[in-house]
Amino acid sequence: MPTPFFVPDKDTFVPNEIAQGGWGPTLGGQVVGGLLARAVEQKVSENELVPARLTVDILRRVATAPVRVHADVVRVGRRMQAIDAIMTQDDEIVARASTLYLRRSEQPPETPWTTPVTMPPIPPEPAEFDESVPMFITPYGRPADQDGYGFVWQYDGPRYAWVREIRDLVDGEAISPFVRAAMAVDVSASMTNFTTGGLGFINADYTLTLCRLPEGEYIGLAALTHTSAAGIATGTAAVYDERGPIGAGVTTSAANRHFTGTGLA
Repeated sequence: MPTPFFVPDKDTFVPNEIAQGGWGPTLGGQVVGGLLARAVEQKVSENELVPARLTVDILRRVATAPVRVHADVVRVGRRMQAIDAIMTQDDEIVARASTLYLRRSEQPPETPWTTPVTMPPIPPEPAEFDESVPMFITPYGRPADQDGYGFVWQYDGPRYAWVREIRDLVDGEAISPFVRAAMAVDVSASMTNFTTGGLGFINADYTLTLCRLPEGEYIGLAALTHTSAAGIATGTAAVYDERGPIGAGVTTSAANRHFTGTGLA
């Protein structure tokens, strides 16, 4: 198995180097959200509750150092359960999550309208995954014969990705479907914030919405919108699994014009 992102040590999680993100010597947003989602999931009281919304706020850059994560049930109702979680370093809150679970019920018979999206096919898996990258991600964007650009999303056109986790979030633990989706949706920030000049915004948060838990190993993302003004941006992406659409990702970001990486590592 590839190196896990974290190794548990009493009440802390010690990151391995692979947990570092693309914004410098800090933890990647996907592993921050993954640990928060993991803590939330452990507080859920019933299997009939679906994590309909997870919002992760990254309050400061999270150093590549041990973290603590704690979750509390905020409210339990007949059809819902609200759970919050915090991540701390040196007794300071560095990230937090707010989660809303909703109870399954009878589906209305009518089919509502939605924006049609056609995802590219799930990519073939390599014989061996690359140990040097945090995840197996296949981005889709500019046509293969179109040159003059950098990264595949660095163009004025549609963007997609299929993401597959290839390592444990916490050593020795299988990643649950909810945590898998919570980690993958962080990619929507980079996907929606690329321009023809590169990645111009850094996200401060991300939200995952789900109508059902994902099935299979792959999470698909399709960029839908980017709107920005005065250095503040919002972006949305459709979220898919191997069966079809399951939700959406939303992110808010601030301008960061001098960033030179891709934000995907």
